Amino acid sequence: MDTYWKDEGGEDETFWEHEWGKHGTCYSTLDPSCYVNYTPQEEVVDFFQRTVDLFMELNTYKFLADAGIVPSATKNYTSAEVLAALNKPRGVNASIECYHGQLDEVYYFYDVAGTIAEGKFVPQNPVGESSDCPASLQYLPKNISSTPTANDTIPPAPFIGKGYVLVEAKHAGKEVGCLNAAGAFVSSVTNTSCAVFTGKASGNAVTLASTRGSCSVHNSELICGSSVSTPTLFNDVTGNLAYNNKTKFYATAIATGSEQSTVYTSKNNKVLGITWEALSGSGFTAR
Repeated sequence: MDTYWKDEGGEDETFWEHEWGKHGTCYSTLDPSCYVNYTPQEEVVDFFQRTVDLFMELNTYKFLADAGIVPSATKNYTSAEVLAALNKPRGVNASIECYHGQLDEVYYFYDVAGTIAEGKFVPQNPVGESSDCPASLQYLPKNISSTPTANDTIPPAPFIGKGYVLVEAKHAGKEVGCLNAAGAFVSSVTNTSCAVFTGKASGNAVTLASTRGSCSVHNSELICGSSVSTPTLFNDVTGNLAYNNKTKFYATAIATGSEQSTVYTSKNNKVLGITWEALSGSGFTAR
């Protein structure tokens, strides 16, 4: 797990706890009553071990490379090509997801004959899942540099000065919310709690603060307030807020109406992107 099941924000333990709590506890055959001579936490070990074992059988990079699909910063591939390449070695379809037109996740599906710990995993076609990628997509190399060249037009630095922190939900293709003064995600359409934030440069990074206080990531949650003694260092990746160079943030649900959702740096139900809008020209009402 230390090699193959990493948290993109660097908080592995928190990520593993989330995966067990959300997914591992759903399987009836991992109930302690299903075990003979059960020892405490035996089912937890079985869940993680079986997941890693399955992952080791799914060499997605090789599946794609065998079809001539390799990471590239200049070439696009079709979704049909990617799906066909993933189908060939297993004989069943996979499901793919994209983020801003870039291949982001691959999902594989199984039926289980027997228990999670000892049963046979039979590859199956997706059920209730559909690929959301555009017809033409990018498959980018990891850690591709976003450093501007001498010929690039460099826009004003985001997340510096005063402005609103806008939230965009994956698949929506448009801004759906903002952060309030506590650092929670609220709807910008039906809610007037979009806060004014102050961004300050700190070396190559930035810090954020609202009227309540500095912002920090604590136990994978974004919080802003007087309890924060040391603000977290964020950075800007092509106009998107990033934590540990990762531009994905998460929420359990998309905030609507007067609701608010906690923003996480570890994986959760909804993927969020966070951008900046300078204070001048915004129609939001700050609180």
